[in-house]
Amino acid sequence: MANAVIIKRKVLFGDCDPEGIVYTPRFSYFVIEAVHDALTVWLSGPGLRTLLGFNLLPPARAFSLEFLRPVTWDDELSMTVSVSSVGLHSFTFQVEGHVAPDVRAFTSSLTQVCVSPVTKEVIEVPEQLRALLS
Repeated sequence: MANAVIIKRKVLFGDCDPEGIVYTPRFSYFVIEAVHDALTVWLSGPGLRTLLGFNLLPPARAFSLEFLRPVTWDDELSMTVSVSSVGLHSFTFQVEGHVAPDVRAFTSSLTQVCVSPVTKEVIEVPEQLRALLS
C-alpha cells in the first residue's frame, strides 16, 4: 500500500462546543480533509480534483469512527492516513488521530466506491489509480 501520510491541524474554537470539546460531527470533516490532503501526496496533485480526473465519482460507501479521548480547543491533532485496501470497485483509508505521540484520540475508516459520472453505475478502480494507492 501507499506510504502513510501524516496530516496536522490545529483544533479551532469554531470546531468546539461551549465547553471546548470538539463537536462529534467535526471529526468526519477532519477525516475527509485528511484523506484529501493525503491524496494530494499520493496522486502528486490536488487530492480530490486529481481523483476526479480519473473519470469517477468517489462517494463514501462506509465510514466508521471510534472516539478514544476528548479533543479540545487548541489541541494539535496529528492524523496518520494510510490506504488499508484497494478492492475491485472501492478503496479504504484508515485514519488515526493523536493529540500527543503516545495519546491516540480516535481511529476512523473511510471506504469510497468508484461510480461512473455518466451512468452513475459502480465501476472498477482504474488501474493507474490502483497502482498509485497500492
